[in-house]
Amino acid sequence: MKYFFASRTGIIVTGIAIGVIAPLLQYLGNPRNMGICVACFERDIAGALGMHRAAVVQYLRPEIIGIVLGAMLVAFLGREFKARGGSSPLIRFFLGVFAMIGALVFLGCPWRALLRLAGGDWNAIVGLTGLALGIYVGSLFLKQGYTLHRTQSYPNKSAGFVMPTLMIGLFLLLVFQVSFGEGNPIFASTQGPGASRAPLYISLVAGLIFGGLAQRSRFCTMGSLRDLFISRDLHLFSGVVALVLTAFVLNLVLGQFNPGFIDQPIAHNMHLWNFLGMALAGLAFCLAGGCPGRQLILAGEGDTDAGVFVLGMIVGAGFSHNFAMASSPNGIGAFGASGVAVGLIFCLATAWIMTQQRQKAA
Repeated sequence: MKYFFASRTGIIVTGIAIGVIAPLLQYLGNPRNMGICVACFERDIAGALGMHRAAVVQYLRPEIIGIVLGAMLVAFLGREFKARGGSSPLIRFFLGVFAMIGALVFLGCPWRALLRLAGGDWNAIVGLTGLALGIYVGSLFLKQGYTLHRTQSYPNKSAGFVMPTLMIGLFLLLVFQVSFGEGNPIFASTQGPGASRAPLYISLVAGLIFGGLAQRSRFCTMGSLRDLFISRDLHLFSGVVALVLTAFVLNLVLGQFNPGFIDQPIAHNMHLWNFLGMALAGLAFCLAGGCPGRQLILAGEGDTDAGVFVLGMIVGAGFSHNFAMASSPNGIGAFGASGVAVGLIFCLATAWIMTQQRQKAA
């Protein structure tokens, strides 16, 4: 099985599985064109924990919990769980913050952009073009020697369990509907996208499947474009294509395909900011070494640097809503443009500095 998922057929099977399960989650209650969205669901988790007070996007999404735990379980079975970290964690944290700001200006992570496209939302084409540009720019720095320095293995595995343990804690809070007092967390939306949910255990199992398959196959949307730009390698990209085509067919079967730019669910058609928001996200993902889904997988495998990036995204979701940077179907937030500009400056400065340091060391 290890060798199967490392093959072209294995990555295509993974793409097909995500392309089937995500539209089914939407059909069973998740928001439209959002069967799975790592950025949006981490944003919902941030809201449930009280890190922002946007009442329509608050829920401890079991899909995110399942992805991390599924990756951990399969990594253990494959003897690939390894506690490691120490590769510029503070930089990775802020890359996560700005990746989330960019994603919430667009309203979706790369997975959701692909699912929006498969559902007929042509605004996703603009976002995916921006994503590709951000990854391309990041790839240019990678070619020049950009690095956040070597990750170190830890002498024991305990540090690698921190993120999975956090996810188990969140799951217990969700299952037992814990409240810390009137007006305090844990929050759960009663309307809006946060109130649109597939059944809890179906969502959890879906997350476990996502996590397990992606861990085995190394599925990564950012990596697919990075490999295409750097080495013309189509291995990961074939899985992305399989995801889109499968989700497109299933959306047609389920009556969930609605083509156009206007009146798309949880989306806006301010094309410049769809483009720039995802350009920022793509650049941040490339500099951090993986899309948000891949970062969850790595965190489940014991990579504490990926865990720091995930925490950065969750904190970034809080900042996005508290400081009026997140978009809505009416358009970008009042300070969304400023957030994207600051994020691009941070990412480009980080890429240049870390490239120069590597070149001088060489």
